[in-house]
Amino acid sequence: MASNSPILPLTGTDTPPKSEEKIFKGSPMTKRGAYAAISYMACAVLLVLFNKAALSSYNFPCANVITLCQMICSCCFLYALRRWKLISFHAGEAAMADTFKSMVPLRTLINTSPVAVTYLLYMLATMESVRGVNVPMYTTLRRTTVVFTMIVEYILARQKYTPPILGSVALIVLGAFIAGARDLSFDYYGYLVVFLSNITTAIYLATIARVGKSSGLNSFGLMWCNGILCGPVLLIWTFIRGDLEMTMNFSSLLSPGFLVNPMFIQLHLSESH
Repeated sequence: MASNSPILPLTGTDTPPKSEEKIFKGSPMTKRGAYAAISYMACAVLLVLFNKAALSSYNFPCANVITLCQMICSCCFLYALRRWKLISFHAGEAAMADTFKSMVPLRTLINTSPVAVTYLLYMLATMESVRGVNVPMYTTLRRTTVVFTMIVEYILARQKYTPPILGSVALIVLGAFIAGARDLSFDYYGYLVVFLSNITTAIYLATIARVGKSSGLNSFGLMWCNGILCGPVLLIWTFIRGDLEMTMNFSSLLSPGFLVNPMFIQLHLSESH
């Protein structure tokens, strides 16, 4: 017999949610947003340092393997969270359990393949750029990513920015170069790889803006698609190049200090998306 009772709200109460507490009176930022920003900033800094330690201090030769491990772990985390009804993959969708095949339809996977390709290029270029330069130089040059992003958006969508925004970006870039001026050491390969990483990052962000929104997926869904599409490709590539065999023969593979680095990288990237 059909029930006439209304569907219960997800929050378990009929009262509207209370507005979040602000940092201080008149501020648009909430305490929750501030905590999230500070946490992300701390993780981003540690991510670069741990990447550098794994690739330079330990001289680990296979950056692609770290990227592959990150994709595998991210997909496992996302699948578990989806099955436990803690997250959803579609924008505006309530968290609910689902089967593996129907989490993201095949048509959606195909439509998001451009995002996955640019994501793979972005990840590989970023990992190599960390290896090729020192941390201050990497941090300084990566501040120019926003400039490349604005150029790509203008080329693809003819998007223009107001003088205040352009001035703010110029101030950020100038401040970054001033901060890292004493540590800049010219290196053709290092500069080339970092700027290539900036270009791939800009293309990735522009692709998300054009394809990601039309797919109906949120950030978790896009990350799931990236892992599902890029993981097998990267696995085959690392096998052909012999990176997997080199990893198994790596002298510091079981070193506790080395193992902490990729574990943190995987956890951070799965949470930050």
